[in-house]
Amino acid sequence: MNAEQQAEFGPFGLPLFDGPEARRLKRVGVIDIGSNSVRFVVFDGAARSPAYYFNEKILCGLGAGFAETGQLNPEGKVRALTALRRFAALAKTMDVTPLVTVATAAVRDADDGPAFRAEVLSETGLEIRILNGAEEARLSAQGVLLGWPGAEGLICDIGGSSMELAELMGDGVVGERRTSDLGPLKLMGIKGGKKAIRAQIEAQIAELCADFPTRPKRLFLVGGSWRAIARIDMIRQDYPLKVLHEYRMTPKAIMATIKHIAASDTDELRAGTGTSAERMRLVPWASQVLKQLVRQVKPQEVAISSYGLREGLLYDQMSATLRQRDPLIEAARHAEASSAREPGFGRALYRFVEPLFPRAAPDKKRLIRAACLLHDVSWRAHPDYRAEVCFDNATRANLGGLTHGERVFLGLALLHRYKSNRDGTGFNADLLTLLPEAQVRQAEILGRAMRFGAMFAVENPVDHGRLLLRPKRHELILTLTSEQGRNLFGEVVEARFKGLASAMDCEPVVRIAA
Repeated sequence: MNAEQQAEFGPFGLPLFDGPEARRLKRVGVIDIGSNSVRFVVFDGAARSPAYYFNEKILCGLGAGFAETGQLNPEGKVRALTALRRFAALAKTMDVTPLVTVATAAVRDADDGPAFRAEVLSETGLEIRILNGAEEARLSAQGVLLGWPGAEGLICDIGGSSMELAELMGDGVVGERRTSDLGPLKLMGIKGGKKAIRAQIEAQIAELCADFPTRPKRLFLVGGSWRAIARIDMIRQDYPLKVLHEYRMTPKAIMATIKHIAASDTDELRAGTGTSAERMRLVPWASQVLKQLVRQVKPQEVAISSYGLREGLLYDQMSATLRQRDPLIEAARHAEASSAREPGFGRALYRFVEPLFPRAAPDKKRLIRAACLLHDVSWRAHPDYRAEVCFDNATRANLGGLTHGERVFLGLALLHRYKSNRDGTGFNADLLTLLPEAQVRQAEILGRAMRFGAMFAVENPVDHGRLLLRPKRHELILTLTSEQGRNLFGEVVEARFKGLASAMDCEPVVRIAA
Protein backbone atom coordinates (compact mmCIF):
# COMPACT_ATOMS: atom_id res chain seq x y z
CA MET A 1 0.00 0.00 0.00
CA ASN A 2 1.47 3.36 -0.99
CA ALA A 3 1.30 6.50 1.19
CA GLU A 4 -1.76 7.89 -0.59
CA GLN A 5 -3.69 4.63 -0.16
CA GLN A 6 -2.60 4.40 3.48
CA ALA A 7 -3.97 7.88 4.11
CA GLU A 8 -7.25 6.97 2.41
CA PHE A 9 -7.91 3.59 4.00
CA GLY A 10 -5.88 3.86 7.22
CA PRO A 11 -6.39 0.91 9.59
CA PHE A 12 -8.89 -0.72 7.22
CA GLY A 13 -6.33 -1.55 4.54
CA LEU A 14 -6.82 -1.36 0.79
CA PRO A 15 -9.88 -3.39 -0.32
CA LEU A 16 -8.99 -6.66 -2.00
CA PHE A 17 -12.32 -8.31 -2.78
CA ASP A 18 -12.70 -6.43 -6.07
CA GLY A 19 -9.18 -7.31 -7.22
CA PRO A 20 -8.33 -10.19 -9.59
CA GLU A 21 -6.80 -12.42 -6.90
CA ALA A 22 -10.02 -12.26 -4.89
CA ARG A 23 -12.40 -12.44 -7.86
CA ARG A 24 -10.99 -15.81 -8.84
CA LEU A 25 -12.20 -17.13 -5.48
CA LYS A 26 -15.83 -16.12 -6.13
CA ARG A 27 -16.89 -19.73 -6.77
CA VAL A 28 -14.57 -22.24 -5.12
CA GLY A 29 -16.03 -25.74 -4.96
CA VAL A 30 -14.92 -28.54 -2.64
CA ILE A 31 -16.28 -32.08 -2.63
CA ASP A 32 -15.15 -33.88 0.53
CA ILE A 33 -15.57 -37.67 0.54
CA GLY A 34 -15.19 -38.69 4.15
CA SER A 35 -15.63 -41.92 6.07
CA ASN A 36 -19.04 -40.88 7.36
CA SER A 37 -20.26 -38.12 5.04
CA VAL A 38 -19.93 -36.80 1.51
CA ARG A 39 -20.28 -33.02 1.28
CA PHE A 40 -20.29 -30.43 -1.49
CA VAL A 41 -19.48 -26.84 -0.52
CA VAL A 42 -19.22 -23.81 -2.77
CA PHE A 43 -17.42 -20.89 -1.16
CA ASP A 44 -17.51 -17.25 -2.05
CA GLY A 45 -14.02 -16.66 -0.69
CA ALA A 46 -13.46 -13.17 -2.03
CA ALA A 47 -13.83 -11.49 1.36
CA ARG A 48 -11.31 -13.64 3.28
CA SER A 49 -14.03 -14.86 5.66
CA PRO A 50 -15.77 -17.84 4.03
CA ALA A 51 -19.32 -17.36 2.78
CA TYR A 52 -21.19 -20.56 1.98
CA TYR A 53 -22.83 -20.09 -1.40
CA PHE A 54 -23.93 -23.74 -1.38
CA ASN A 55 -23.58 -26.50 1.22
CA GLU A 56 -25.04 -30.02 1.05
CA LYS A 57 -24.14 -33.15 2.99
CA ILE A 58 -25.10 -36.81 2.67
CA LEU A 59 -24.26 -39.20 5.52
CA CYS A 60 -23.24 -42.20 3.43
CA GLY A 61 -21.17 -44.14 5.97
CA LEU A 62 -18.52 -45.26 3.47
CA GLY A 63 -16.30 -46.39 6.35
CA ALA A 64 -18.96 -48.39 8.20
CA GLY A 65 -17.81 -51.99 8.75
CA PHE A 66 -14.30 -51.28 7.43
CA ALA A 67 -12.60 -52.84 10.48
CA GLU A 68 -14.21 -56.21 9.68
CA THR A 69 -14.04 -56.20 5.87
CA GLY A 70 -11.23 -53.84 4.87
CA GLN A 71 -13.55 -52.51 2.19
CA LEU A 72 -15.93 -49.61 1.67
CA ASN A 73 -19.48 -50.16 2.81
CA PRO A 74 -21.50 -51.41 -0.22
CA GLU A 75 -24.62 -49.37 0.56
CA GLY A 76 -22.42 -46.39 1.34
CA LYS A 77 -20.76 -46.64 -2.09
CA VAL A 78 -24.13 -46.60 -3.86
CA ARG A 79 -25.30 -43.58 -1.87
CA ALA A 80 -21.97 -41.79 -2.33
CA LEU A 81 -21.94 -42.34 -6.09
CA THR A 82 -25.51 -41.04 -6.37
CA ALA A 83 -24.55 -37.95 -4.36
CA LEU A 84 -21.42 -37.37 -6.44
CA ARG A 85 -23.39 -37.51 -9.70
CA ARG A 86 -25.63 -34.77 -8.32
CA PHE A 87 -22.72 -32.70 -7.05
CA ALA A 88 -20.89 -32.90 -10.38
CA ALA A 89 -24.04 -31.74 -12.20
CA LEU A 90 -24.55 -28.88 -9.72
CA ALA A 91 -20.93 -27.75 -10.12
CA LYS A 92 -21.41 -27.44 -13.88
CA THR A 93 -24.65 -25.52 -13.44
CA MET A 94 -23.00 -23.08 -11.02
CA ASP A 95 -19.87 -22.72 -13.16
CA VAL A 96 -17.69 -23.61 -10.19
CA THR A 97 -13.99 -23.08 -10.85
CA PRO A 98 -11.86 -24.31 -9.32
CA LEU A 99 -13.51 -27.54 -8.13
CA VAL A 100 -11.47 -29.83 -5.88
CA THR A 101 -12.58 -33.35 -4.96
CA VAL A 102 -10.79 -35.02 -2.07
CA ALA A 103 -11.16 -38.27 -0.14
CA THR A 104 -9.80 -39.15 3.28
CA ALA A 105 -9.26 -42.24 5.44
CA ALA A 106 -12.03 -44.57 4.21
CA VAL A 107 -11.14 -44.38 0.51
CA ARG A 108 -7.43 -44.07 1.35
CA ASP A 109 -7.30 -47.30 3.36
CA ALA A 110 -9.94 -49.51 1.71
CA ASP A 111 -8.88 -52.37 -0.55
CA ASP A 112 -11.48 -51.29 -3.08
CA GLY A 113 -10.61 -47.59 -2.76
CA PRO A 114 -8.82 -47.44 -6.15
CA ALA A 115 -11.74 -49.18 -7.87
CA PHE A 116 -14.20 -46.75 -6.30
CA ARG A 117 -12.07 -43.81 -7.38
CA ALA A 118 -12.04 -45.13 -10.98
CA GLU A 119 -15.81 -45.65 -10.91
CA VAL A 120 -16.39 -42.10 -9.73
CA LEU A 121 -14.19 -40.74 -12.52
CA SER A 122 -16.01 -42.81 -15.12
CA GLU A 123 -19.51 -41.94 -13.87
CA THR A 124 -19.05 -38.27 -12.97
CA GLY A 125 -15.80 -37.00 -14.44
CA LEU A 126 -14.59 -36.09 -10.93
CA GLU A 127 -10.90 -36.75 -10.31
CA ILE A 128 -10.55 -37.68 -6.64
CA ARG A 129 -7.42 -36.52 -4.84
CA ILE A 130 -6.60 -39.00 -2.07
CA LEU A 131 -5.25 -37.16 0.96
CA ASN A 132 -2.73 -38.87 3.18
CA GLY A 133 -2.94 -38.35 6.93
CA ALA A 134 -0.33 -35.57 7.01
CA GLU A 135 -2.10 -33.63 4.23
CA GLU A 136 -5.43 -34.03 5.99
CA ALA A 137 -3.94 -32.69 9.22
CA ARG A 138 -2.33 -29.73 7.41
CA LEU A 139 -5.55 -28.76 5.65
CA SER A 140 -7.58 -29.00 8.85
CA ALA A 141 -5.01 -26.77 10.56
CA GLN A 142 -5.29 -24.27 7.70
CA GLY A 143 -9.06 -24.29 8.17
CA VAL A 144 -8.51 -23.22 11.76
CA LEU A 145 -6.15 -20.48 10.55
CA LEU A 146 -8.89 -19.21 8.25
CA GLY A 147 -10.93 -18.39 11.34
CA TRP A 148 -8.07 -17.60 13.76
CA PRO A 149 -5.17 -15.90 11.93
CA GLY A 150 -2.02 -16.37 13.95
CA ALA A 151 -3.58 -19.08 16.14
CA GLU A 152 -1.28 -21.15 18.35
CA GLY A 153 -1.98 -24.54 19.88
CA LEU A 154 -2.89 -28.05 18.81
CA ILE A 155 -5.71 -28.93 16.42
CA CYS A 156 -7.48 -32.27 16.53
CA ASP A 157 -9.69 -33.30 13.61
CA ILE A 158 -11.81 -36.41 14.11
CA GLY A 159 -13.53 -38.09 11.18
CA GLY A 160 -15.29 -41.40 10.87
CA SER A 161 -12.18 -43.54 10.36
CA SER A 162 -9.24 -41.43 11.51
CA MET A 163 -8.12 -38.65 13.82
CA GLU A 164 -5.43 -36.11 12.97
CA LEU A 165 -3.31 -33.81 15.11
CA ALA A 166 -1.40 -30.77 13.91
CA GLU A 167 0.59 -28.08 15.68
CA LEU A 168 -0.11 -24.39 15.06
CA MET A 169 3.09 -22.46 15.69
CA GLY A 170 1.76 -18.90 15.26
CA ASP A 171 2.18 -16.56 12.26
CA GLY A 172 0.25 -19.02 10.09
CA VAL A 173 2.82 -21.82 10.41
CA VAL A 174 1.70 -25.46 10.66
CA GLY A 175 4.25 -27.62 12.46
CA GLU A 176 4.21 -31.35 13.27
CA ARG A 177 1.34 -33.43 11.87
CA ARG A 178 0.21 -36.92 12.79
CA THR A 179 -2.66 -39.26 11.95
CA SER A 180 -4.21 -42.21 13.79
CA ASP A 181 -6.94 -44.85 13.53
CA LEU A 182 -9.00 -43.30 16.33
CA GLY A 183 -12.08 -42.62 14.22
CA PRO A 184 -15.29 -43.99 15.76
CA LEU A 185 -16.07 -46.27 12.81
CA LYS A 186 -12.73 -48.04 13.27
CA LEU A 187 -13.06 -48.19 17.03
CA MET A 188 -16.36 -50.02 16.61
CA GLY A 189 -14.50 -52.91 15.01
CA ILE A 190 -12.08 -53.50 17.91
CA LYS A 191 -12.71 -56.82 19.62
CA GLY A 192 -12.39 -57.40 23.35
CA GLY A 193 -15.05 -55.07 24.70
CA LYS A 194 -14.79 -51.71 26.46
CA LYS A 195 -11.53 -52.58 28.21
CA ALA A 196 -9.73 -53.36 24.94
CA ILE A 197 -11.11 -50.24 23.26
CA ARG A 198 -10.04 -48.06 26.19
CA ALA A 199 -6.54 -49.54 26.12
CA GLN A 200 -6.27 -48.93 22.36
CA ILE A 201 -7.36 -45.29 22.74
CA GLU A 202 -4.95 -44.66 25.63
CA ALA A 203 -2.02 -46.27 23.80
CA GLN A 204 -2.56 -44.42 20.51
CA ILE A 205 -3.02 -41.03 22.17
CA ALA A 206 0.11 -41.59 24.28
CA GLU A 207 2.01 -42.36 21.07
CA LEU A 208 0.64 -39.24 19.40
CA CYS A 209 1.42 -37.03 22.40
CA ALA A 210 5.04 -38.20 22.36
CA ASP A 211 5.40 -36.32 19.06
CA PHE A 212 3.95 -33.14 20.61
CA PRO A 213 5.89 -32.72 23.85
CA THR A 214 4.92 -29.09 24.41
CA ARG A 215 1.57 -28.91 26.14
CA PRO A 216 -0.59 -26.35 24.29
CA LYS A 217 -2.61 -23.64 25.96
CA ARG A 218 -5.45 -24.24 23.55
CA LEU A 219 -6.77 -27.36 21.85
CA PHE A 220 -8.86 -26.70 18.71
CA LEU A 221 -11.45 -29.39 17.94
CA VAL A 222 -12.50 -29.95 14.32
CA GLY A 223 -15.11 -32.42 13.15
CA GLY A 224 -18.81 -33.28 13.37
CA SER A 225 -18.50 -35.57 16.38
CA TRP A 226 -16.72 -32.90 18.42
CA ARG A 227 -19.38 -30.36 17.44
CA ALA A 228 -22.13 -32.75 18.56
CA ILE A 229 -20.43 -33.09 21.95
CA ALA A 230 -20.16 -29.30 22.18
CA ARG A 231 -23.91 -28.96 21.52
CA ILE A 232 -24.59 -31.35 24.38
CA ASP A 233 -22.26 -29.32 26.62
CA MET A 234 -24.11 -26.10 25.68
CA ILE A 235 -27.46 -27.59 26.63
CA ARG A 236 -26.13 -29.16 29.83
CA GLN A 237 -24.78 -25.77 30.96
CA ASP A 238 -27.72 -23.76 29.59
CA TYR A 239 -25.31 -21.65 27.55
CA PRO A 240 -27.12 -18.63 26.09
CA LEU A 241 -25.47 -18.31 22.63
CA LYS A 242 -26.03 -21.26 20.31
CA VAL A 243 -23.04 -20.67 18.02
CA LEU A 244 -20.56 -23.54 17.85
CA HIS A 245 -17.63 -21.74 16.26
CA GLU A 246 -15.32 -20.42 19.00
CA TYR A 247 -17.36 -22.12 21.72
CA ARG A 248 -14.91 -22.78 24.54
CA MET A 249 -14.91 -25.52 27.15
CA THR A 250 -12.73 -26.18 30.15
CA PRO A 251 -11.27 -29.68 30.68
CA LYS A 252 -13.44 -29.98 33.80
CA ALA A 253 -16.61 -29.17 31.83
CA ILE A 254 -15.68 -31.67 29.13
CA MET A 255 -15.29 -34.46 31.67
CA ALA A 256 -18.69 -33.61 33.16
CA THR A 257 -20.30 -33.67 29.71
CA ILE A 258 -18.71 -37.02 28.87
CA LYS A 259 -20.19 -38.46 32.07
CA HIS A 260 -23.53 -36.92 31.09
CA ILE A 261 -23.36 -38.59 27.66
CA ALA A 262 -22.57 -41.98 29.20
CA ALA A 263 -25.52 -41.69 31.62
CA SER A 264 -28.05 -40.41 29.05
CA ASP A 265 -30.27 -42.01 26.46
CA THR A 266 -28.80 -41.27 23.02
CA ASP A 267 -32.25 -40.78 21.47
CA GLU A 268 -33.01 -38.08 24.02
CA LEU A 269 -29.64 -36.42 23.38
CA ARG A 270 -30.27 -36.53 19.66
CA ALA A 271 -33.71 -34.96 20.00
CA GLY A 272 -32.44 -32.26 22.33
CA THR A 273 -29.54 -31.22 20.11
CA GLY A 274 -31.00 -31.79 16.65
CA THR A 275 -28.15 -34.19 15.83
CA SER A 276 -28.76 -36.83 13.15
CA ALA A 277 -29.05 -40.47 14.18
CA GLU A 278 -25.99 -41.35 12.10
CA ARG A 279 -23.88 -38.73 13.88
CA MET A 280 -25.20 -39.51 17.35
CA ARG A 281 -24.23 -43.15 16.88
CA LEU A 282 -20.59 -42.01 16.78
CA VAL A 283 -20.74 -39.62 19.74
CA PRO A 284 -20.20 -42.13 22.61
CA TRP A 285 -17.09 -43.45 20.85
CA ALA A 286 -15.77 -39.98 20.11
CA SER A 287 -16.39 -38.91 23.72
CA GLN A 288 -14.09 -41.68 24.97
CA VAL A 289 -11.37 -40.44 22.61
CA LEU A 290 -11.86 -36.87 23.82
CA LYS A 291 -11.65 -37.99 27.44
CA GLN A 292 -8.19 -39.46 26.93
CA LEU A 293 -7.09 -36.64 24.65
CA VAL A 294 -7.85 -34.01 27.30
CA ARG A 295 -6.23 -36.09 30.03
CA GLN A 296 -2.99 -36.56 28.13
CA VAL A 297 -2.68 -33.28 26.19
CA LYS A 298 -3.65 -31.24 29.29
CA PRO A 299 -4.79 -28.06 27.48
CA GLN A 300 -5.84 -25.04 29.49
CA GLU A 301 -8.91 -24.57 27.30
CA VAL A 302 -10.64 -26.26 24.39
CA ALA A 303 -12.20 -24.36 21.45
CA ILE A 304 -14.57 -25.66 18.81
CA SER A 305 -13.77 -24.75 15.20
CA SER A 306 -16.52 -24.96 12.59
CA TYR A 307 -13.78 -24.56 9.99
CA GLY A 308 -11.77 -27.59 8.99
CA LEU A 309 -10.47 -29.44 5.97
CA ARG A 310 -12.82 -27.87 3.41
CA GLU A 311 -12.06 -24.37 4.62
CA GLY A 312 -8.39 -25.34 4.64
CA LEU A 313 -8.64 -26.08 0.91
CA LEU A 314 -10.03 -22.57 0.39
CA TYR A 315 -7.21 -21.12 2.50
CA ASP A 316 -4.76 -23.15 0.38
CA GLN A 317 -5.79 -21.15 -2.69
CA MET A 318 -5.52 -17.71 -1.08
CA SER A 319 -2.54 -15.48 -1.69
CA ALA A 320 -0.26 -14.62 1.22
CA THR A 321 -1.66 -11.07 1.13
CA LEU A 322 -5.24 -12.27 1.45
CA ARG A 323 -4.36 -14.75 4.22
CA GLN A 324 -2.90 -11.95 6.33
CA ARG A 325 -6.13 -9.94 6.28
CA ASP A 326 -8.41 -9.83 9.30
CA PRO A 327 -11.41 -12.08 8.45
CA LEU A 328 -13.78 -10.00 10.58
CA ILE A 329 -12.87 -6.67 8.99
CA GLU A 330 -12.88 -8.09 5.47
CA ALA A 331 -16.28 -9.74 5.93
CA ALA A 332 -17.71 -6.55 7.44
CA ARG A 333 -16.35 -4.44 4.61
CA HIS A 334 -17.71 -6.88 2.03
CA ALA A 335 -21.13 -6.66 3.70
CA GLU A 336 -20.98 -2.87 3.62
CA ALA A 337 -20.02 -2.83 -0.07
CA SER A 338 -22.95 -5.08 -1.00
CA SER A 339 -25.69 -3.98 1.43
CA ALA A 340 -25.15 -0.50 2.92
CA ARG A 341 -26.84 2.64 1.61
CA GLU A 342 -23.52 4.50 1.41
CA PRO A 343 -20.63 2.05 0.96
CA GLY A 344 -17.45 3.61 2.32
CA PHE A 345 -19.22 5.62 5.00
CA GLY A 346 -18.07 3.14 7.66
CA ARG A 347 -14.49 4.43 7.43
CA ALA A 348 -15.65 8.02 7.81
CA LEU A 349 -17.87 7.11 10.75
CA TYR A 350 -14.94 5.33 12.44
CA ARG A 351 -12.77 8.44 12.14
CA PHE A 352 -15.60 10.49 13.65
CA VAL A 353 -16.24 8.28 16.71
CA GLU A 354 -12.66 7.12 17.37
CA PRO A 355 -11.85 10.05 19.71
CA LEU A 356 -14.42 8.67 22.17
CA PHE A 357 -12.25 5.60 22.76
CA PRO A 358 -8.71 6.99 23.20
CA ARG A 359 -7.54 4.16 25.47
CA ALA A 360 -9.12 1.27 23.58
CA ALA A 361 -6.78 -1.68 23.03
CA PRO A 362 -6.17 -2.88 19.44
CA ASP A 363 -8.62 -5.79 19.86
CA LYS A 364 -11.33 -3.35 20.91
CA LYS A 365 -10.55 -0.92 18.11
CA ARG A 366 -10.99 -3.67 15.52
CA LEU A 367 -14.48 -4.33 16.93
CA ILE A 368 -15.23 -0.60 16.67
CA ARG A 369 -14.06 -0.66 13.04
CA ALA A 370 -16.22 -3.71 12.30
CA ALA A 371 -19.25 -2.10 13.93
CA CYS A 372 -18.83 1.07 11.88
CA LEU A 373 -18.63 -0.96 8.68
CA LEU A 374 -21.74 -2.94 9.62
CA HIS A 375 -23.73 -0.06 11.10
CA ASP A 376 -26.09 0.28 8.12
CA VAL A 377 -26.10 -3.10 6.34
CA SER A 378 -29.54 -4.02 7.79
CA TRP A 379 -31.28 -0.80 6.78
CA ARG A 380 -33.78 -2.70 4.59
CA ALA A 381 -35.22 -4.50 7.64
CA HIS A 382 -38.56 -3.27 8.96
CA PRO A 383 -37.91 -0.25 11.24
CA ASP A 384 -39.73 -1.92 14.14
CA TYR A 385 -37.30 -4.85 14.04
CA ARG A 386 -34.13 -3.27 12.67
CA ALA A 387 -32.31 -3.22 16.03
CA GLU A 388 -33.20 -6.84 16.68
CA VAL A 389 -32.10 -7.89 13.17
CA CYS A 390 -28.78 -6.08 13.64
CA PHE A 391 -28.13 -7.93 16.88
CA ASP A 392 -29.05 -11.33 15.43
CA ASN A 393 -26.94 -10.74 12.31
CA ALA A 394 -23.86 -9.97 14.41
CA THR A 395 -24.22 -12.74 16.97
CA ARG A 396 -25.30 -15.52 14.62
CA ALA A 397 -23.36 -14.69 11.47
CA ASN A 398 -20.83 -17.12 10.06
CA LEU A 399 -17.85 -14.95 11.00
CA GLY A 400 -14.32 -15.95 11.93
CA GLY A 401 -11.98 -14.11 14.25
CA LEU A 402 -14.63 -13.45 16.92
CA THR A 403 -14.96 -14.80 20.44
CA HIS A 404 -18.49 -15.23 21.77
CA GLY A 405 -18.03 -12.22 24.02
CA GLU A 406 -16.94 -10.16 21.03
CA ARG A 407 -20.03 -11.30 19.11
CA VAL A 408 -22.25 -10.01 21.89
CA PHE A 409 -20.30 -6.73 22.07
CA LEU A 410 -20.68 -6.22 18.32
CA GLY A 411 -24.35 -7.16 18.41
CA LEU A 412 -25.09 -4.80 21.30
CA ALA A 413 -23.33 -1.90 19.57
CA LEU A 414 -25.35 -2.45 16.40
CA LEU A 415 -28.58 -2.81 18.36
CA HIS A 416 -27.97 0.55 20.04
CA ARG A 417 -27.08 2.11 16.70
CA TYR A 418 -30.82 1.87 15.94
CA LYS A 419 -32.40 1.93 19.40
CA SER A 420 -31.41 3.79 22.54
CA ASN A 421 -32.52 0.98 24.85
CA ARG A 422 -33.11 -2.76 24.68
CA ASP A 423 -36.78 -2.71 25.64
CA GLY A 424 -39.04 -4.53 23.20
CA THR A 425 -36.21 -6.02 21.15
CA GLY A 426 -36.57 -9.60 22.36
CA PHE A 427 -33.03 -9.34 23.68
CA ASN A 428 -31.94 -12.31 25.78
CA ALA A 429 -30.47 -10.75 28.92
CA ASP A 430 -28.60 -13.98 29.70
CA LEU A 431 -26.23 -13.08 26.87
CA LEU A 432 -24.88 -10.28 29.03
CA THR A 433 -23.21 -12.94 31.19
CA LEU A 434 -20.70 -13.35 28.34
CA LEU A 435 -19.47 -9.76 28.73
CA PRO A 436 -18.12 -7.81 31.70
CA GLU A 437 -20.45 -4.99 32.73
CA ALA A 438 -17.92 -2.34 31.63
CA GLN A 439 -17.92 -3.75 28.08
CA VAL A 440 -21.72 -3.80 27.98
CA ARG A 441 -21.61 -0.07 28.72
CA GLN A 442 -18.90 0.48 26.07
CA ALA A 443 -21.01 -1.31 23.48
CA GLU A 444 -23.98 0.91 24.26
CA ILE A 445 -21.81 4.03 24.01
CA LEU A 446 -20.43 2.89 20.66
CA GLY A 447 -23.96 2.23 19.38
CA ARG A 448 -25.16 5.66 20.48
CA ALA A 449 -22.06 7.27 18.93
CA MET A 450 -22.77 5.58 15.58
CA ARG A 451 -26.44 6.57 15.87
CA PHE A 452 -25.42 10.20 16.38
CA GLY A 453 -22.70 10.22 13.71
CA ALA A 454 -24.91 8.63 11.05
CA MET A 455 -27.67 11.18 11.76
CA PHE A 456 -25.33 14.19 11.92
CA ALA A 457 -23.99 13.83 8.37
CA VAL A 458 -24.62 11.25 5.67
CA GLU A 459 -21.14 11.78 4.21
CA ASN A 460 -17.83 12.50 5.96
CA PRO A 461 -19.04 13.80 9.35
CA VAL A 462 -15.42 14.68 10.18
CA ASP A 463 -15.63 17.45 7.58
CA HIS A 464 -18.29 19.20 9.62
CA GLY A 465 -17.60 18.36 13.25
CA ARG A 466 -15.09 16.94 15.72
CA LEU A 467 -15.72 15.02 18.91
CA LEU A 468 -13.52 15.43 21.98
CA LEU A 469 -13.86 13.56 25.26
CA ARG A 470 -12.56 15.17 28.47
CA PRO A 471 -13.14 12.41 31.02
CA LYS A 472 -11.69 14.29 34.00
CA ARG A 473 -14.07 17.18 33.39
CA HIS A 474 -16.91 14.80 32.41
CA GLU A 475 -17.37 16.75 29.18
CA LEU A 476 -18.23 15.53 25.71
CA ILE A 477 -17.46 18.33 23.27
CA LEU A 478 -18.72 18.64 19.71
CA THR A 479 -16.99 21.36 17.71
CA LEU A 480 -18.89 22.34 14.56
CA THR A 481 -16.16 23.16 12.05
CA SER A 482 -18.12 24.36 9.03
CA GLU A 483 -21.22 26.33 8.13
CA GLN A 484 -22.67 23.10 6.78
CA GLY A 485 -22.02 21.50 10.17
CA ARG A 486 -23.98 24.27 11.90
CA ASN A 487 -26.86 23.71 9.49
CA LEU A 488 -26.75 19.94 10.03
CA PHE A 489 -26.96 20.23 13.81
CA GLY A 490 -30.77 20.14 14.01
CA GLU A 491 -33.14 19.17 16.82
CA VAL A 492 -32.99 15.40 16.30
CA VAL A 493 -29.21 15.48 15.99
CA GLU A 494 -28.95 17.54 19.17
CA ALA A 495 -31.17 15.07 21.03
CA ARG A 496 -28.95 12.17 19.96
CA PHE A 497 -25.83 14.06 20.97
CA LYS A 498 -27.30 14.66 24.42
CA GLY A 499 -28.28 10.99 24.66
CA LEU A 500 -24.69 9.95 23.84
CA ALA A 501 -23.29 12.36 26.45
CA SER A 502 -25.74 11.04 29.04
CA ALA A 503 -24.69 7.44 28.36
CA MET A 504 -21.08 8.53 28.95
CA ASP A 505 -21.96 10.40 32.16
CA CYS A 506 -20.77 13.60 30.54
CA GLU A 507 -22.03 17.10 30.05
CA PRO A 508 -22.76 17.81 26.36
CA VAL A 509 -20.87 20.86 25.07
CA VAL A 510 -21.33 22.32 21.59
CA ARG A 511 -18.80 24.79 20.21
CA ILE A 512 -18.54 26.72 16.97
CA ALA A 513 -15.11 26.81 15.39
CA ALA A 514 -13.75 30.27 14.69
